[in-house]
Amino acid sequence: MKRTLLRLLGGTDRPDWPEDDTLGDRLRTRPGPAIRWAAVLLGLLAVQIGMLLGWIAGFLPAGPVADALGSIPAAISHETVPNRGYFHPEHGWVGTFMGLSPAWAWALRTGLVYLYAATVTYWVWVGYLLFRRVYRAADWTPRDDVVDRLRGHTWGLFGGVVVFAFLVYALFAPVVSPTDITQNLYDPFAHEITHFDEEAGEVRSVFIGDANIGSQSGAQEGIGPMQYDPYDRFHPFGTMDRGQDLFTFMAYGARISLFIGVVAIGLSVVISGGLAVLSAYYKGLLDLGVVLGSDSVQAMPQLLVIILLSVVFADTWLAGLYDGGFLLALIFGLTGWPSLWRAVRGPALQVADREWVDAARSMGQRPTRTMRRHMAPYLTGYLLVYASMSLGGVIIGVAGLSFLGLGVTSPTPEWGRAVDAGQPYVATASWHISLVPGVLVVLVVTAFNALGDAIRDAIDPESDTGASQEGAMATGGGG
Repeated sequence: MKRTLLRLLGGTDRPDWPEDDTLGDRLRTRPGPAIRWAAVLLGLLAVQIGMLLGWIAGFLPAGPVADALGSIPAAISHETVPNRGYFHPEHGWVGTFMGLSPAWAWALRTGLVYLYAATVTYWVWVGYLLFRRVYRAADWTPRDDVVDRLRGHTWGLFGGVVVFAFLVYALFAPVVSPTDITQNLYDPFAHEITHFDEEAGEVRSVFIGDANIGSQSGAQEGIGPMQYDPYDRFHPFGTMDRGQDLFTFMAYGARISLFIGVVAIGLSVVISGGLAVLSAYYKGLLDLGVVLGSDSVQAMPQLLVIILLSVVFADTWLAGLYDGGFLLALIFGLTGWPSLWRAVRGPALQVADREWVDAARSMGQRPTRTMRRHMAPYLTGYLLVYASMSLGGVIIGVAGLSFLGLGVTSPTPEWGRAVDAGQPYVATASWHISLVPGVLVVLVVTAFNALGDAIRDAIDPESDTGASQEGAMATGGGG
């Protein structure tokens, strides 16, 4: 399959590139395969561009620009594959896609979403192979072995599959959710649904808020996973204590957790990586200052600091960005960088003592260029390992804060808030309210840790034996 695609793209042979050619020179010399690959990728992205622009519109103030972005359609959506309808004794299911039951219509739409995401991911992988086959000057680099070891890491593949499912669940939350989050959670009494009233023998309308009240899960009874409520709405994970759809709540909660985790880890990586390179290059007082700063931050209990800062900045404009998610991301990033810095400080010191760094200094190369070109690439692998492991920690930390009633602004969905809402019903018929979110938290955090283990083993195959990490440094900067 891959060979056929590469042949169609015109990427079956590698020209004899001059050693001084840059990637831009190679693309200009042979643009055909890259243009064909990029055209297909743009076509795939255009299929769901409406969903992406709708998400961006959510960050913009209300107005014509936000309305215009939010009105752009997507190929896979609630409108194209609807699952909201009702059952009529004479006509069957009404309002659903091709008359399917809401469960099958929802499953079809969700399956299409995951198939679409898998196709885009696979095409990106084809692009990487095209780069290796055509546009890379070398036939082989140490990074090839890293990729091969990663592909053969069973535990890492498990983590990668779960992380992929989590990312799709979060990014495509508006599409995979069986209901609309605004109608179901934020403003349920401003929207109506239709259903067939068996007692009256006719189709009636009811406010979603009233329907939620009639579909609540509680101590005595509840709508469990894979069940319908009295209004013919399908709930893959069941309903919550106030009747909201748990699957929709978890999908948008995953989006919040992903946003906080990515921003926090990205900030930590920038701070820790930058300080590691600077302190390793200059050493002396600068290194001592960073050590003291790191120790000072780590000396404070992170959870208490996060709670304190969340309360202090609760009424500021930062707390209003993304329902408080941006503030949490900043706090996690500014309090979590010392652990990442300590993880990469040793490799940074080792790289700073290498011959090529000394040669660059003796030739009068600017320190910033030396750090960027000859030191930073060798820390990438280490940062990837610890960042992937730390991301799971941020997710479980945010869930813990929400469980305590802190974190993102209520009623914004968050996994920890769902666990807290279901805590009184653990031993009742509504056990699913807390159990499902709890299982997902454990599964996702474990998956990120598994992926981090796989990246570590792929970069440094001797890491389990405690051998030297020279190989990891060599592969970190492979071109």
